[in-house]
Amino acid sequence: MKDPEIRGTRRDDIPALVDLQRRIYPEIEPWPASRVEQQLEVFPEGQFVAVIDGRIVGCASSIIVRWDDWLTAHTWADITADGTFDTHTPEGLTLYGAEVFVDPAIRGRRVGHLLYNARRRLCRRLNLKRIIACGRLPGYHRYADRIDVETYAMKVVWGDLKDPVLNFQLREGFDFCGVIRGYLPEDAESCGHASLIVWLNTSYRPLRRPDPPPARTLPAPIV
Repeated sequence: MKDPEIRGTRRDDIPALVDLQRRIYPEIEPWPASRVEQQLEVFPEGQFVAVIDGRIVGCASSIIVRWDDWLTAHTWADITADGTFDTHTPEGLTLYGAEVFVDPAIRGRRVGHLLYNARRRLCRRLNLKRIIACGRLPGYHRYADRIDVETYAMKVVWGDLKDPVLNFQLREGFDFCGVIRGYLPEDAESCGHASLIVWLNTSYRPLRRPDPPPARTLPAPIV
């Protein structure tokens, strides 16, 4: 089996992407094909797929936002405009991770890591300040009757509990910033909640304003 290849999503990938999403999340309604096509039209540079032996095995989708617009609690539907990506704001400074999913049959091939790397490269190339995402907490349902979701997430950060998604994101260099309650209500394993994570682009350079033109020197008066 060949190594995974990460490339930009194409329109002819859409049927395979919808089918993969349906198989990975059978309890969640998959995106209609028209929705994925719209995402490509809005921000093609932010959409990636992972391919092994010609078969799509993973996907990462992103938009750019002004993070100040979303500092308070929000849902996935809010920040992605129900997956249409109409909230994409090219003048923003934050690359927002809207979705990542990987075929569980090829775990161990580092596909998730490669998709995250593609996002980091994009963030640097576009000179964005950071990547922010809200990650699933699929292990939380096993503890929900004993501890609140904030305590669960902190115990994962402290190393007392394991969560497959949050532990992966911490290994990828993301920092845990808190919990967004009710982020994805249909996610039963996470009880609807998500972790808020951030990766800072240390290569980010604020855009310089152009230097003002030199002051015009008036000719000396004739005396």
